[in-house]
Amino acid sequence: MTRPAPRIDLFDVRPEDERAYAFARDLRVIEALLFTSSGPVDARALKPHLSNEADLAALMEALTADYARRGVNIVKAAGGWMLRTAPDLARVVAGPVPEARKLSRAAIEVLAIVAYHQPVTRAEIEEIRGVSTSKGTLDVLLETGWVRLRGRRKAPGRPVTYGTTPAFLVQFGLDAVQDLPGLDEMKGAGLIDGRLPAGFAMPLPSDDPSLREDEEALEPEALDFALSPPPDEDGTDTPEEA
Repeated sequence: MTRPAPRIDLFDVRPEDERAYAFARDLRVIEALLFTSSGPVDARALKPHLSNEADLAALMEALTADYARRGVNIVKAAGGWMLRTAPDLARVVAGPVPEARKLSRAAIEVLAIVAYHQPVTRAEIEEIRGVSTSKGTLDVLLETGWVRLRGRRKAPGRPVTYGTTPAFLVQFGLDAVQDLPGLDEMKGAGLIDGRLPAGFAMPLPSDDPSLREDEEALEPEALDFALSPPPDEDGTDTPEEA
């Protein structure tokens, strides 16, 4: 299959054949890195392995187009790229898999609130839902790896704040949390009634990992020294018995 011709940089003074060779090699390097990775590979992980003059955008455009008609495609997810089975072949390669644990309606609602309103505390989740949220619901979402503990709110009681993870983006085929459907898309899908209160608006989600002004870092877990041997009188540890 013929790949698209490399995009020429007017300031690249290398001979045409040398640029073409570097472009082809960089394509092969990216292909190998994607093939051997179990998750998305971002630009930061790719660039150290490419030629100095590599145009990553042109490379990914060419490689994505090349794979568009293959059995596996290159897709953007969680800020990087990864290989995935072509959608029309999903049934062909699907084998017997363990039955997935289904999330409860409450867990789905909480996950959606965390995704759109992060960083958000349990109290804020309950305020949005209008009902109390059990700790078990949040524990289930933490176990899936789709939700993480971000920090603590600078407020009385210092409640924990929650946010989504890169695994959440990969699971739902999103390149960034900003790709979540907006109000118009939800209306079009019939997920939201067209008769909404005046001034109703969807929040603009952001999963920026840096802490907000009203957040502070989580404390490191305290180490358990309960099993440490008692110190000797001279301050040294007591040697283990033979």
